[in-house]
This record gives sequence, C-alpha cells and structure tokens, in this order.
Amino acid sequence: MSDTAVPSLYDWLGGLPALQRLTERFYQRVKDDAQLAPVFAHMNGEHPAHVAAFLAEVLGGPATYSAEHGGHPHMVRQHLNRHLSQEQRRAWVAPLLDTADELDMPDDPEFRSALVGYLEWGSRLAVLNSQPGVTVDADAPMPKWGWGEVKGPWQG
Repeated sequence: MSDTAVPSLYDWLGGLPALQRLTERFYQRVKDDAQLAPVFAHMNGEHPAHVAAFLAEVLGGPATYSAEHGGHPHMVRQHLNRHLSQEQRRAWVAPLLDTADELDMPDDPEFRSALVGYLEWGSRLAVLNSQPGVTVDADAPMPKWGWGEVKGPWQG
C-alpha cells in the first residue's frame, strides 16, 4: 500500500482559483441562455465567488463558505420557492461541464466521474429544495464529496 496521500477533488482541480474561473465563465454564459437567464436574473456580482466558495468546501477545500455565509442551510435558503424544474437543472449541469472543458479542467475519468456525480446529486437537491413547503434544517451539515462517493436518501 502506498503512503502517498490522496488529494482532495479541490486540490486535484486546482483549488479556489480554478473554481473561480469556472464559476465566473459559467455565469457569463448563463446570461445568454434563454432557459437559465431568468433563473439567475437576481444574481449580483458576488454570486460566482459565493458558488466557487461553496463548491470549494464541498470538494474538500477550506470551510470559507460556512464561515462567511452560513453553510448548507444558507445554500438551501437560496433555493426556497424558486420552483426549479428538471429541465432547468439539466440546462445548468450541461453548460457547467462544457465550461470545465473550455477551461481545460482535469478530464481524467476518475475526476470527471466524481464531479458529474456531485453536480447531479447537488442539482437534484436544489430542485427538491426549490419546491413549495420545503423548510430549512438549520443544523444541516455541509455536503462533503470525494472520489467515488455514493449517497442515498437514507443518509440525508
């Protein structure tokens, strides 16, 4: 067995600078997308940086989003009563992955599998949390995603 430490997904993709490039470029693209532009019309200039910090924490980076914005409960609150659809969810995931390709983020199968797994899982949670009647669990932990993650509804 090797003594080499396994890097986090955050470290593998290049840390916060890489995530900031990803979210900045992605949200530039969103403005021109007929399906997504209305969803993000309320977005302020800090939104890409907030999303980058959230993704950084989820993928194994520093807990800046939790410290500065309130962690996962805050993210859930951002989706309450937005009535997101599966079509909008898919329209969000696909160009985000296209942007990762455009920016030459790692494209090895292991990393991309983990990234796609998180984006699918997290975006489906966003759709669920955007429906009527959802409440926020103030103690909900920040999701943590790594290599080969499998989540289930029994794990919250």
